[in-house]
Parts: sequence; structure tokens; C-alpha cells
Amino acid sequence: MCMRFWCIFYWPQLTTPPCRFLLDNPGVCLGKRVLDVGSGCGASAIAAKLCGAAHVVANDIDTVAAVATHMNCELNGLEPPICVMDNMIGSESGGFDLILLGDMFYDEALATSLHSWLNRCIETHGADVLIGDPGRAQFEGHDIRRLLRQLAEYELPESVREENYGLTCSSVWRYHPEL
Repeated sequence: MCMRFWCIFYWPQLTTPPCRFLLDNPGVCLGKRVLDVGSGCGASAIAAKLCGAAHVVANDIDTVAAVATHMNCELNGLEPPICVMDNMIGSESGGFDLILLGDMFYDEALATSLHSWLNRCIETHGADVLIGDPGRAQFEGHDIRRLLRQLAEYELPESVREENYGLTCSSVWRYHPEL
């Protein structure tokens, strides 16, 4: 099996902010139905499970993500979440209370489709949306950025800063389309 680069390494700039935020604020997902979009190695889905989410779905279009998520759940002594490999962006959200995204705004077209889909999820189901992003230009310059409220900022370790094109911190944002 060819392992993808994102599932071999735990990328602090991408996965730490949503995970750390949930672990620091377990009430955010306690008893809720949680969808982790672009789940990669499953770190945010695992954090949601550890914090008492009632139901967790890890969604990633790469089948290796499900393998990585299952392996990481095993390492953490948890039952794995449901793993969905279909692209859920643009589909019915299924009534999730909380939608998590980590570093999904790396491409303008994807950012635009996420913006539209997240609006529908909020309007239709009242979902709460948390976005982790290390300050990529595509995120900072997108229209969605003005609709976000920063909840937390985490400084990246020096070794990560040196490897990641000058990114120095990563933040967690709450999406508020009514702003």
C-alpha cells in the first residue's frame, strides 16, 4: 500500500488547532453529532470522541484516510468512527451538530464550494462550524474570512515554522454567516 504523506506525519500546523481546541473545550462536542471533513489521519475525529461526542463521522475522499483513522483509534484505545470516503461537500449534511474542518481552504475553488455548503448546513440544520487554518493566503483572501470569529490561536513549534513557508501560528475559527 502506498501511504500518503499526510497520514504518515501528524502535521501540527494542520491538525493541532482543532484537536487542541476540542480537548481544551470538551463541552463544544459533548453529546453532539460531529462530522470531521477532510479528516486525514482522524485526529479531530478522535479528539471529538475523547470529548464525549455522541456520534462521530470522519470524512475524507482518500481511502487511506480511513485506514489511518482506524490505526490511530486503535493506538488511542477507541472504537473508530464511521469513515465515509464519498465527497460530502455539497451533499446533505445529515443533521450534524458540529462540523470540523482543518486546513481545507488551500484552493480557491474548494474554498468557494465549502463556503456555499457550510452556509446550507448552518441554515438547514443549525450546525456549528469550526475551522482550523494556519493562515494560508487562499484562506486569508477568501470572502468566507470576513464571516469568521477567531476562537483560539496556537503558536507553532520552531521546527514546524522552519518547514512550513513561514507559517508561525494556526487558529481555530467559528463560522458565523450572519456577521
